Amino acid sequence: MNNLPEHIAIIMDGNRRWAKEHNVPIQMGHKEGAKTIEKIVKYANQIGLKYITVYAFSTENWKRSQEEVSWLMQLLQNYLDEYSKRADTQNIKIRVLGDISALNQGLQNSIAEAIERTKNNTGTSFNIALNYGGRDEIVKATQKIAKQVQDGVLSIEDINEEVLSNNMYTYDMPDPDLMIRTSGELRTSGFLMWQLAYTEFLFVDKYWPDFTEKDLDDAIEAYGKRKRKFGAN
Repeated sequence: MNNLPEHIAIIMDGNRRWAKEHNVPIQMGHKEGAKTIEKIVKYANQIGLKYITVYAFSTENWKRSQEEVSWLMQLLQNYLDEYSKRADTQNIKIRVLGDISALNQGLQNSIAEAIERTKNNTGTSFNIALNYGGRDEIVKATQKIAKQVQDGVLSIEDINEEVLSNNMYTYDMPDPDLMIRTSGELRTSGFLMWQLAYTEFLFVDKYWPDFTEKDLDDAIEAYGKRKRKFGAN
C-alpha cells in the first residue's frame, strides 16, 4: 500500500458467464456482480483509494435482448436507491459518467438522488460509467468545444489536450493509474479511451462476481512493481 494508485478503473466482465457456469439465470449473475461492486468499493474506501470508476453499462449494451436490458435498468435503479444510503454512511461519494438522458425517468431520478445524497462525502469517489462509450464521450467533448469556438469563448488555436480533458466526464479527476478487467478478456471495449492513454493494464482471469478484496490487493501490488515512464526512458 506504499504505492497506492490514486484512481483505479475496472471493467467488470463475466457476470453472464458466471451465471451460466453456475446454472442460474443471467439475472443472478448481475445481482452477484452488484454485490461484488459494493464489497470492492467499500474496501477501496477503507484503504484510502481516492477514485474508483466501474464500467456498468456501455452504449453498445443496448444491443442485448430487450428483456435483459429492461431487467438491468431496474436492477440499477433499485441498486442506487438502496446503495446510496449505505454509501452515505460510509462517506463514499457517488458519481455517474455517461449520457443519462437516454435512461428512463425513474432511473434518472435515482441517479440524481444518489448524487445529491452523497455529494459532500469526502471518501472514495465511486464513479459509475452508465450508458457510457469512449468514442461517444470524445464526440460529445468535441461538440462542446466546437460550441465554445462558435460562441467566441474559445479560439481554435487554444484547443489543446487540457481543453479536451476539461470537457470530458472526468474533467475534475486524474486519469486512472490502473485499469483492471476481469474474465480474461484482453481489450478495453471503448472504456475511457482518452483517459487510459498511460494507464497500467491488468487482466484477471476470473469472473467479476468472484473478484475479492485480495484480488484488489494483488492488483495494487502488481501495479506497485511497475515503472511508469509516460513516454520517457
